[in-house]
Amino acid sequence: MENNIILIGMPACGKTTIGALLASKLPHYIHIDIDSVIERTAGMKISEIFAKYSEDYFRKLEYDTIKISCNGSKRIISTGGGAFENPDNRATLLNFGKVFYLKSDLDILYNRIAEDSTRPLLQNANPREILEKLLRKREENYQKAHYTIDTNSLNEDEIIRFILNETNS
Repeated sequence: MENNIILIGMPACGKTTIGALLASKLPHYIHIDIDSVIERTAGMKISEIFAKYSEDYFRKLEYDTIKISCNGSKRIISTGGGAFENPDNRATLLNFGKVFYLKSDLDILYNRIAEDSTRPLLQNANPREILEKLLRKREENYQKAHYTIDTNSLNEDEIIRFILNETNS
């Protein structure tokens, strides 16, 4: 399981993008984007799951999807922004492979998602304030990752090179 790569971090930090790029460089690996798997399985967008059922219901789907996705090797897993908050998810992911926290500044994150209506936790009058509160709340758990990559001054190739060096892939 040591050869698995897990990407965590805030919404819009680049988990899905980096995961897909890593998979293109590692042809024997499969990329699993947890949110995409949930949407395909549920047959609806995450924002619809939140609206129709609840965040708790979504978190249960997320937990189940992570457990199933962590059954194997040579996997690159991009989690949802809140997945690492759940202690069971965190333990599973930390035991499943090397966990990389893609750390981005609040301003960068906000600029990437300011107009994105698909992010249910940010749909209110002041999404920047919500994003800031989420970042403060989640940072402590994100810091439990095996590696933190400050992505603010790195391009995609540099991030991928760092991950590949640390995983010896």
